[in-house]
Amino acid sequence: MKKVVTFGEIMLRLAPEGYLRFVQSEKYLATYGGAEANVAVSLANYGMDVAFVSKLPAHEIGQSAINSLRKFGVDTSKIVRGGERVGIYYCEKGASQRPSKVVYDRAYSAIAMAKKEDFDWDKIFEGVEWFHFTGITPAVSDELAEICLEACQKAKEKNITISCDLNYRKKLWTKEKAGRVMSALCPYIDYCIANEEDAKDVFGIEADNTDIYGGKLDRAGYISVAEKLTARFGFKGVAITLRESKSANDNDWSGMLYTEKEAYFSKKYAVHIVDRVGGGDSFGGGLIYSLLNGYAPQQAIEFAVAASCLKHSIEGDYNMVTVAEVQNLAGGDASGRVQR
Repeated sequence: MKKVVTFGEIMLRLAPEGYLRFVQSEKYLATYGGAEANVAVSLANYGMDVAFVSKLPAHEIGQSAINSLRKFGVDTSKIVRGGERVGIYYCEKGASQRPSKVVYDRAYSAIAMAKKEDFDWDKIFEGVEWFHFTGITPAVSDELAEICLEACQKAKEKNITISCDLNYRKKLWTKEKAGRVMSALCPYIDYCIANEEDAKDVFGIEADNTDIYGGKLDRAGYISVAEKLTARFGFKGVAITLRESKSANDNDWSGMLYTEKEAYFSKKYAVHIVDRVGGGDSFGGGLIYSLLNGYAPQQAIEFAVAASCLKHSIEGDYNMVTVAEVQNLAGGDASGRVQR
């Protein structure tokens, strides 16, 4: 079985019940999540051999985070134990014209304080075929940025395919620093994943004739973005999620895969959102699964978008769906009828 490694931070997610605001809530639901952990869970649910690499404290909260991954079949044996705290993020779900909000409390977390010597990449990458991380991880600390570079260099030495979701987070670093750090990492990356804003925020590459806040997207503009990214960094493929926001509850959702000078667009789904956090990660997990299993580009983008479409219907960070469920939706059954 093909092995995948993802690397990043898993956090404790605290969320008010339903659509309550932070200032209304007297209790919070505790779950776990984080970009690369979310991808790992997706892949494990698809039957892949996937390990998540991070650093977590050796206390009960750190163990609970590990347990949340283990129950889905993610290999947690490569997680380093140490440090004092698990990062936290608070998530308030939006509704109608009120957007969702995230508040981070992740300073001085175990992974933020990690050092290069914590990770033996030669050992971590034994028998591995695919390595995935996101732009969130190098944003957490300068040391983590260097660790990501070291991991990419080692993966490239071993001919491991590398994917990265740009995942720009303005609450973690500036556009200028993101552009500088990611420009050093991108030459090692084979598949770049982005959304409507990432390429503009990180690299200043903007889609023409597009207004993400007004729900207007132009296909030609995104092909141009993918062409420019490929020309700059030599990517094998660029995958872009296309979200047309009608409100916090209702989006049109599709995607594009650009590879070998051809652009492939998925069908578009009208999504009524239960929880949008992790939507991009579920797209990444679907893309990695489909490409590792030899899907043609059109099939790959259809699988990735269908996987992400389903994630929008699931509470929490993790996408808890099967290959058969994704294939059923990608194949055209979007009725949502009861299965008996």
